[in-house]
Amino acid sequence: MKKYVLKAGSTSLESLVIVEQDEPKPKPGEVLIRVRACSLNYRDQAVVTGNYFGGVLQNDTVPLSDGAGEVVAVGDGVTEFKTGDRVAGLFFQNWHDGPPNPHAGAALGASGCDGMLSEYVALPERGVVKIAESLSFEEAATLPCAGVTAWNALMCGRNPIKVGDCVCVLGTGGVSMIALGIAHAAGAHVVVTSSSDEKLDRAKKLGASGFVNYRNTPEWGPAAAAASHKGGADVVVEVGGAGTLAQSMQAVNFNGEIALIGVLTRSGDTTPHPLMMKGSSIRGIFVGNKRMAQDLAAAIDINGMKPAIDKVFPFEDAAEAYRYQTRGAFGKVVIKV
Repeated sequence: MKKYVLKAGSTSLESLVIVEQDEPKPKPGEVLIRVRACSLNYRDQAVVTGNYFGGVLQNDTVPLSDGAGEVVAVGDGVTEFKTGDRVAGLFFQNWHDGPPNPHAGAALGASGCDGMLSEYVALPERGVVKIAESLSFEEAATLPCAGVTAWNALMCGRNPIKVGDCVCVLGTGGVSMIALGIAHAAGAHVVVTSSSDEKLDRAKKLGASGFVNYRNTPEWGPAAAAASHKGGADVVVEVGGAGTLAQSMQAVNFNGEIALIGVLTRSGDTTPHPLMMKGSSIRGIFVGNKRMAQDLAAAIDINGMKPAIDKVFPFEDAAEAYRYQTRGAFGKVVIKV
């Protein structure tokens, strides 16, 4: 079988290589997955350059947290899955339910935990979930990190979104466009920010109904609040980080919540005082658990949601998929395995 490996000491894509080895055999409690598709997240770029948690890779590592495929074999003791099941790996292999905890363990595709960019992957039964029946492998591969993150942000806070709420999503990347789909299906009014009018128009076709071009309007927070038609967003899906947080505080409504996800920027005004006058809060989001992944899959099948995929690359062109993502993809970039 073939798999990609980031060589130890990686700081660039030059260290991404294909290697061949024997097909793995599932151990007791494991399932063997024939991977059919993987997707890229911003986090995967940070792993390549040595800027993710844990720093520069100390060991050769199979990259990418997100992948979907079918079960081709099961180890002794496996009861949840059988041969032929369509599944995906979970970002956190040991976080099944409840709030974040220190026992969630390592996440796929980073230091200490091989990921999904391989023809075959063996994972513990507890670290696997069935995918939505209505999705292709390429579509399902977009969800383990970005999809579960978006679901957590919108449906697992103190006030899960409902009909008539307003959600503000920053940019048109993977998390934001999946969040747009979830919010639209829930009956929420969705405001999208982008530096591109063309991307805002594409977001409109996915159900967005409020738009702010932050290149034309650098102080986009008040503009997003105005576009909410209710004084501010009930949830702001904050993927930008420190550099955008001040504007997100202007965009959020009274008693609203900023779902803090982003690490795209590391410096900026993070003074939380604007939240005090609104009774609003910030909730840290670090992907989510197995229960969230299962609930998201059910919601997708019920509502007919489809993740936005910008482009699909063949397995042999994985490095080009990485490069393409850095140029500002609309939705997700997928690698067909």
